[in-house]
Amino acid sequence: MARFPRRARLLKPAEFERVFKNGRRETVTNFIAVAALSDEGPRLGLAISRKQAALAVDRNRIKRQIRASFREAQGRLPACDLVIMAKPQAKNLDSAAAVADLNKLWNRVIQRWSASSLS
Repeated sequence: MARFPRRARLLKPAEFERVFKNGRRETVTNFIAVAALSDEGPRLGLAISRKQAALAVDRNRIKRQIRASFREAQGRLPACDLVIMAKPQAKNLDSAAAVADLNKLWNRVIQRWSASSLS
């Protein structure tokens, strides 16, 4: 079972600010990722706003789907900090569609931030 330990999370506002200031965006149909290089391995932060999903139930379901997908992809991801945001239509996704879209997003991050593109 893949884990999501505290060291794999972005927790402090300063960490989120650094990613938003220095990061690059990757976009898929229902999600946006902002990624910035990190020394600590892949870390995840979530920014799911009330504007995108008004009900707490929807926001929490989106966050659960993102965390579950991140746990599965964590071993493949490069050492970068990621902040994931949802687009408004993400609240209507079923689990299979969300997983497919998130896998596409992880693959784009892997391509962009692979060791060959860092040099």
